[in-house]
Amino acid sequence: MNQQSKIVRNAHPAIAPDVTIRGDKITGDRYTSREFAKLEWDSVFRRVWHIGGRVSQLQESGDFCVQHFGRESILMTRTADNEIKAFYNWCPHRGNRLMHVDEGFVEKFVCSYHGWQFDQQGEVIAVQDPLDFPQGSPCGNARLKEIRCDTWGGFIWFNMSPDGPSLHDHLGALGVELSAYQTDDWVRVLWVTVEVDCNWKIIHDNFSESYHLPTIHPELADFVEEDFAQTKFDMFPGGHNRMQQRGCLPSIRNGNQEEIQEPLAQWMRDWDLDPEAFRGRVRDAREALQQQRRKLGPARGYDYWHGLTDEQLTDYNHCTLFPNFSLTMAPDGFQLLRPIPHPTDPEKCLFEHWYMVPRLPGQTEVDTPLGRCPVEPAEHERFRHGDTSAGYVADQDLSVIVGQQLGLRSDAFPDFYLPAQETRIRRYHEVINDYIEGRV
Repeated sequence: MNQQSKIVRNAHPAIAPDVTIRGDKITGDRYTSREFAKLEWDSVFRRVWHIGGRVSQLQESGDFCVQHFGRESILMTRTADNEIKAFYNWCPHRGNRLMHVDEGFVEKFVCSYHGWQFDQQGEVIAVQDPLDFPQGSPCGNARLKEIRCDTWGGFIWFNMSPDGPSLHDHLGALGVELSAYQTDDWVRVLWVTVEVDCNWKIIHDNFSESYHLPTIHPELADFVEEDFAQTKFDMFPGGHNRMQQRGCLPSIRNGNQEEIQEPLAQWMRDWDLDPEAFRGRVRDAREALQQQRRKLGPARGYDYWHGLTDEQLTDYNHCTLFPNFSLTMAPDGFQLLRPIPHPTDPEKCLFEHWYMVPRLPGQTEVDTPLGRCPVEPAEHERFRHGDTSAGYVADQDLSVIVGQQLGLRSDAFPDFYLPAQETRIRRYHEVINDYIEGRV
C-alpha cells in the first residue's frame, strides 16, 4: 500500500447541530475602536469565567496570588477555612491597590496608604481612628468586594459577574474531555507576559486557525499533519472550539515522506524505537509510538495515560475557550496562550504564555518552547514584544501581528475573506456580537 492511499481526508469544519454561522462581518474597527473595546469589556469580559492562577500557588492559609486583567486586578487567597476566595484588588477606603506582587503569604492584608487591615475573608479588622467615621467604624461594616471563584484542572478561576453559568457549565463538553489529562498537580514551568502592539483578538484569531502553519511555522510539517483536510475542526455552543491535528508523522505537504526527521526521530529513540526501521513508511511512526507509549508509559510515571485515547498519546488538541485563551494539549505537556485586553489602549494587549508539565519520578528538567527548564514553578517574566523570546513558535506568531494591526486601521477594510477551515474565527466573533447585542 502506498503512502497516499493511507491518507484519510476529513470534510469541512464540523459544526455542532445547534451552532449557526450567520456571516457577521469582521471589520477593522473591532480591533482599533475604544468604543468597541468598552462594549467587549462590559458585555463579555465582565460576564464570563477567566483563569486567575494555579491552585498550587495557594497551598496554605494566607497564601495569595494576583491576576491583572484588563483594567481590573484580582486578588485570590486561601482562607483559614481552606476556601479559595477572590476579591477585587483595591481598598474600599479610597481605592488604593492592596497587593502589588504576583504571589506571596500574609496573615492579613494591609493597605499601604492608610493602614486599613483585612482578614482572609475580606473583612476590615482594624483601621486608624475608627471612631472618626460618621457612618460607623469600618470594622465589621466594610470589606473587600468579593467575586465568584472556582477551581478546575488545577487552575483558579474567577468571574466578575454574580450571575450566569457555573464554571462547570461554561466549560461544557470540552471541560469533560480535558479532565482526562488530570492536570490538577501539573507544574507551570514557563510563565511569561509580553506587551504586544496589537489588539488582543488578532492573537486569539491566530489560535483559532491553522491556515498560517505552512507560511509561519513550516518546520512543524516534519512532525505534525497540518494539512487542513487531515485536520478535525469542531465548534461548540458558547463559543469554544477545537482543532485536532495528528502528530508524530510528517505532513503530506512535506516533500520528505521517506525518512523520519528531527525532532520526531529523537522522540522515537526516547521510546525505544529505531527511526531507521521506518524508512519508506514514515506514516507508520504515529501508530508505533502510540503502542509504545501505551506499553511503557505507566512505568515512566504517566499513570494518567490510561484515560487518554491512542490518538491523544501522539496528537495535538488545540482547544480554544471563550473568550480569550487556548490550551494546546499534548500527552506530556500543554501550553496556555492568552491575550488579555490592554487596560487603556485597544491597539495593545498583554500576551501570556504558560507551559505546564506533569511531575514524573526522577525528572528534573523538561523541554519547553523556551528550551530546557527545571520542573519547578517558574518565576513570572514580563517584557515587551521584541525584547526577548516568548517561545520559538509564539515568536513566529507574533512576527506578523504588528503588520495586521496596521492593515486593520484602514477605513476601507470591509471584512475577512475566509476559507472554510477558518470558520471558527467568524463564529468566535459572532459569539462576541451575541454578548454585546444581548442574545446571551
